[in-house]
Amino acid sequence: MAFLQEENISCPYCGETITILLDPSDTDQDYIEDCQVCCQPINFSVVANELDELEVIVSSDY
Repeated sequence: MAFLQEENISCPYCGETITILLDPSDTDQDYIEDCQVCCQPINFSVVANELDELEVIVSSDY
């Protein structure tokens, strides 16, 4: 059973730091979620690095 992992990211629109939850079993995903502060759509890319740690890349491109 995989535990959810908290990750802090900065919104590419308003710059606010928001906390998201990641499921370690769901790597190599792209999804869009609205910023909790400014409601703009953020594109999230979740990948596993060479150490099998999750990395989140956020952008305003969708």
